[in-house]
Amino acid sequence: MPVARTGPETASPPDPLTLLRSREYLVLLVLAALIGVPVSAAAFGFLALVGEVQPLIYTDLPKALGFDGTPPWWPLPLLAVGGLLTGLTIQYLPGRGGHEPTAGFETAGPPTPVELPGIFFAALATLCFAAVLGPESPLLTLGAGLAAGVVRMVRRDPPELVTGVLGAAGSFAAVSFLLGSPLLGAFLLMEASGLGGPMMALVLMPGLLAAGIGALMFVGLGSWTGLGTYSLALHDVPEAMSPTAAEFGWALVIGLSAALVGLGIRRLAVRLKTHVERRRVVATVGMGLVVAGLAIGYAEGTGRAATDVLYSGQTALDPLLAHSTTYSVGALSLLVLCKGLAYCASLSSFRGGPIFPAMFVGAAGGILLSHLPGLSLVAGFTMGVGAMSAAMLRLPLVSVLLATLLIGSEGLTVMPLVIVAVVVSYVATAKLAPPLMEPEEQPAPRRQ
Repeated sequence: MPVARTGPETASPPDPLTLLRSREYLVLLVLAALIGVPVSAAAFGFLALVGEVQPLIYTDLPKALGFDGTPPWWPLPLLAVGGLLTGLTIQYLPGRGGHEPTAGFETAGPPTPVELPGIFFAALATLCFAAVLGPESPLLTLGAGLAAGVVRMVRRDPPELVTGVLGAAGSFAAVSFLLGSPLLGAFLLMEASGLGGPMMALVLMPGLLAAGIGALMFVGLGSWTGLGTYSLALHDVPEAMSPTAAEFGWALVIGLSAALVGLGIRRLAVRLKTHVERRRVVATVGMGLVVAGLAIGYAEGTGRAATDVLYSGQTALDPLLAHSTTYSVGALSLLVLCKGLAYCASLSSFRGGPIFPAMFVGAAGGILLSHLPGLSLVAGFTMGVGAMSAAMLRLPLVSVLLATLLIGSEGLTVMPLVIVAVVVSYVATAKLAPPLMEPEEQPAPRRQ
């Protein structure tokens, strides 16, 4: 007969309602609100810096060097320099540049202060020099690190729970408006961190408060500086038609196709990563040249801008949908292929977030399929975004919200289709893909 144990091991967890009514929790909310101001301002500054540097080195620098516009070969030195800077940062600075993107979208504890410069510079080199990754993962990590640093400045040895909760609040504030809504950022962190149970509301409340304040900061700073909010948004969305039986069939096709494409991208990226890690700096430069070559090949083959393939795709989603009728079937096919391979190469070596490239590849694929009978443009676009996000992020709720909230009021019309496509993609990915290994479970590289 088992012996009943007493002591700390069997101590009952704190009652959530009691914690909610406590003075300490009110203090935690105040701290979260205060932390949201500097962290969101820092996140806005980071996005503004990236937004200013990207056209500076892609458009203005070639003109300053005497070229008539940006030459077709310009992505080659651009990505080579970006790969060199990213590789050196990962190799030599503490923290290895932050979150490793082939592992998918995940959250972890706040980084230490000594790791923040490496995370910042790796993300800056990745985003400014046109690798195909987004800013969301670096912002989450930097926001958590800054918030935890502020807590440690106020109190020398803060409780681990306080540091973790306020670090999460910093992450909320950093991405509060990046995805178009503070609520969507909250769902992203909730689903990615696996929060659940009665403690969920207590942990989420400081984060939601920080996110709301962060969103106000983004709007205020965007208006004051004239730089905008750097928020994901579409402005010219065609009218969505009511779902048809044929489109529900297309939802199955798009969901399964996205799972297969996402699985291919992830597996190839993981395989490439093992080679990159053996010679980090040289291999990262090489992957940068691969991305550049894909962008140049797409531009030469279609006559369209190389920037369709370069960068995360966050700002390219709006013109892609608005000018979708100007893309031929061949151009869209080449865009999906080149963007997907560039995404894969960037995942294997650079540092950044996986969300926006996945959305863009899915959107382009959905627009391509809308040229076939029985699938409307808006339905194909949104189902592609949702299904590809589910395949790459493995966050089904967030994937549905990303696709439907992105197109505003039209999202309610196509939401049933998006749900079907996301569920099919998520289940198929879970069935086909092996579980992601934790770092300590990964096999060591063979000795030559």
